Amino acid sequence: MPSKPHILAVDDRPDNLFILDALLRDQYVLHVATNGQQALDYLNENGGADLILLDVMMPGLDGFEVCRRLKSSPRFCEIPVIFLTGLDSQADEERGLSLGAVDFIHKPFSPAVVLARVHNHLQLSVATRTLRAYSEDLEHLVAERTSEIMRQAQELARRDHQLIAAQSATITALCTLAEMRDNETGNHIHRTRNYVRILAERLRDHPRFRDELNDDIIQLLYISAPLHDIGKVGIPDAILLKPGKLTPAEWEIMKRHVEYGRDAIIQAEAQFGETGLFLRYAREIAYGHHERWNGTGYPQGLADDAIPVSARLMAVADVYDALISKRVYKPPFPHAQAVEMIAAERGQHFDPDIVDAMLAIADEFHCIAQQFRDEEE
Repeated sequence: MPSKPHILAVDDRPDNLFILDALLRDQYVLHVATNGQQALDYLNENGGADLILLDVMMPGLDGFEVCRRLKSSPRFCEIPVIFLTGLDSQADEERGLSLGAVDFIHKPFSPAVVLARVHNHLQLSVATRTLRAYSEDLEHLVAERTSEIMRQAQELARRDHQLIAAQSATITALCTLAEMRDNETGNHIHRTRNYVRILAERLRDHPRFRDELNDDIIQLLYISAPLHDIGKVGIPDAILLKPGKLTPAEWEIMKRHVEYGRDAIIQAEAQFGETGLFLRYAREIAYGHHERWNGTGYPQGLADDAIPVSARLMAVADVYDALISKRVYKPPFPHAQAVEMIAAERGQHFDPDIVDAMLAIADEFHCIAQQFRDEEE
């Protein structure tokens, strides 16, 4: 059987306490005090009550002061206080409510009013405490779930980082093998991927590029750039390694490396699905990095913005690196001369804004070239 609620009645007139006892004793456990200090002492010694009926006009500590002290105490501030008063001033009621009282019962008491007010405020107090406990439990649950979600997110981020690292290492290894068949070296892919990265970072806030370049996309470009010449594995050695000038027929075969690269990447995309987003940029770069801004490139003869941004970035990076690198058919050009040759093709071979970005960070290109220079140099 549930225990009865405990009510503390505080009044300096015994007859009022007698009336309250007669009204409440069947439903509640009633405790009485005849002045404010006695009420506070009782609460401190016995730990509280479920509701307090508090007279306003008392000698010593009046009801307003007792209420003020109760509401300033962490132990007792949540106990509902109903004032018992013969005062009928609106100002007195406003003062009592401002101190934290929940209601007023005017003297002489109406039994029905006393029972109804006590019942209603006890029910409200129980509901408030229940709601608060539920809210605290919910906050605790939310905190636990949030912590778990953050832990899972960190784990996913760690796995994504490992996957990206594994993809990058695999791509680099495959491309290095491909480069070994050509006259180029593995350092070519390290240089060009870094050229692409710093060009993209330079253009990230440019009006023409800000919608297509952000941190995630730049990282994908960096990862996918080494695949730009992967299609050369399909070119016969007699053509790929020929030291002299290619015949027109041989040149047509050489140009097909962009198709071979694109087709191989499309097959890989079909297996990777959405997790292979970086392969989209690899496909664009492999197929489009020999297109020219003026439409004279291959394989499609695209011009201007019809050429994917990724391929336009790669075109500048690839040509600059070819200019500064030694080939069987030419010596390496000095950095300054290579930059001048790139600038001369602004608006012809290359996107003008990308050339401008390259000229602005030409020193960084040179630093990358020195950091990853070929050993034979």
